[in-house]
Amino acid sequence: MSAAEDAVAMKNKGNAAIAKKDWREAIDCYDKAIELDPTVAVFYSNRAHSHIKLEEFGLAIADASKAIELDPKYIKAYYRRAVSYLAVMKYADALKDFRAVCRQVPHDKDARLKMQECEKIVRKISFMKAIEVGDPPSAAEGLDLNSMVVELDYDGVRLGNEMTKEFVEDMIQRFKDGKKLHRKYVYQIIIKAKEVFYNEPTMPEVTIEQGKKMTVCGDTHGQYFDLLEIFNRNGYPSETHAYLFNGDFVDRGSWSTEIALLLYSYKLLYPTNFFLNRGNHETDDMNRVYGFEGECKAKYNERTFKLFSESFSALPLATLIGAKYLVLHGGLFSDDEITLDDVRALDRHKQRQPGQEGLMMEMLWTDPQTMPGRGPSKRGVGLQFGPDVTKRFCERNGLEAIIRSHEVRMEGYEVEHDGRCITVFSAPNYVDTSGNKGAYINIGPDYKLQHNVFDAVPHPNIKPMAYAQNSLMSSMMM
Repeated sequence: MSAAEDAVAMKNKGNAAIAKKDWREAIDCYDKAIELDPTVAVFYSNRAHSHIKLEEFGLAIADASKAIELDPKYIKAYYRRAVSYLAVMKYADALKDFRAVCRQVPHDKDARLKMQECEKIVRKISFMKAIEVGDPPSAAEGLDLNSMVVELDYDGVRLGNEMTKEFVEDMIQRFKDGKKLHRKYVYQIIIKAKEVFYNEPTMPEVTIEQGKKMTVCGDTHGQYFDLLEIFNRNGYPSETHAYLFNGDFVDRGSWSTEIALLLYSYKLLYPTNFFLNRGNHETDDMNRVYGFEGECKAKYNERTFKLFSESFSALPLATLIGAKYLVLHGGLFSDDEITLDDVRALDRHKQRQPGQEGLMMEMLWTDPQTMPGRGPSKRGVGLQFGPDVTKRFCERNGLEAIIRSHEVRMEGYEVEHDGRCITVFSAPNYVDTSGNKGAYINIGPDYKLQHNVFDAVPHPNIKPMAYAQNSLMSSMMM
C-alpha cells in the first residue's frame, strides 16, 4: 500500500473510534493519518471533531483552520470552527464561519438557524457595551423580601432569617422529588450567600484541627444526584466535616440551580466550615451558552440568574489549606514571579468577569501539560504549564502541591508533575457520555491526601444541557 492508502486506512480507524466515542483513540489515528499524508483536509476536520468532544477547542480551531486552508470550500470545517469559536466566547468569529456555511449551503435550515442565534448574541453583546455606564444596579434593588408572601399551600419547610439544618434536609428531598423552592427563599439564599462570599478574602486560608477533616471536590456541573452520592458515601457537611467545592458547580448538567442553592445553603449553615471557589463556568459568558442562564429562567425567572451572576462575582478564587495546598479551579500563571501574596492582593470585586487575559482568567482557565515550560492552551483560552513551572511555584511559596479541577479525568483524579499537581473531577459520566469516574479528596489534620473514587448514579430522564440554547448547543453535542 502507498502512504496515501495507509493514511486513508488510519482515517477509517479513526472514524470507527469516533463511532465508539473513543475520542483519544480517534485523535491518535488521525495523527498517524496526517503524518502519512498531511495534505488531506478531512483528516484535520475529523480530528477537530474529536477535540471538540474533549473540549479542546483551541486545538479544534487550529485543525479546522488547517482543513479550510487545504480546502476553502470544506463546509464541515467551517462548521466545526464556528462551534469551537462559540465555545470560547469568540462570537464574532463564530458568526463569520456560520455565515460562510450558509453562503455555501443557503438552503440548510439548521445552519441558518445557528447563524441567526449567533447574530442575536453578537447584537446583544454590542448593545450591552454601548449602554455600559459603570456597574449596573443590583438585581436585588427594589426587592422587598419582607413583603413577599409564601403561600399557605407551600408544602416545604419554612425559612426564617437564619438557615437551619431542617430546611436544608427538606430542600435536598424537594429537589430529589423534582420540586422547587419558593422564589422568596431562592432570593433570600442567594442574597445572603453573596454577602458572605463578598466579605471573604480572595484566598481564604484554612487549617484542619484534630478530630476534623476537609473534603475537596472538583467540578459537579449540575449533576445533582451525583453530588448527593458524594454526601451519602462520604458524609454530609457538618461542624467537624468541612467541604470545599472547587468551581464549576453549574452548567452542562440540568440540575445546576439545585446544586447552587444547596451549596449556598450549606455555606449559610456552616459559614466557617464550607467553602466555594469560583470556576470558569461561574461566569456570564459560559452561563449564556452552557445552560445555567436558561435553567434559571425556566425554573425561576431572569432575576434569579442576575442574582446568581452577582454572587458568582463575589466568590473567592482560591483556598489555601494548611499552608500546604493551594486549591484553585484552573491552574498556574504565565509569570513565574506570581506568588501567594499576589493572589491575596487581587481585588476580585473590581472585575466581575474574568475576561480573556490577566491573573483571574489564568486562575480559572489554565491546564497542566507534560512538557516543561509553557504552551498555548488546547482550549483556546488561557495557557498550559509544565512540571518545571509547578515545581518553581511550589518551592517559592512553600507548598507541597496545587489541587485543581477543570478537566475530566477518566479515573476521577490524576496526580501529575511529580506529585505537585493534583486534578480532581467530581462529575462522573460527565454529560452522560464520557464514562469517567468521579473523585473527591479527604484531608485530615495530618494533611495527607486520601483520594476517593465513585461511579455515576441513576438520575431522572432529563438530558444534559436541557436548558441551553438548543440550536447552538446541538452543534456542540454533534
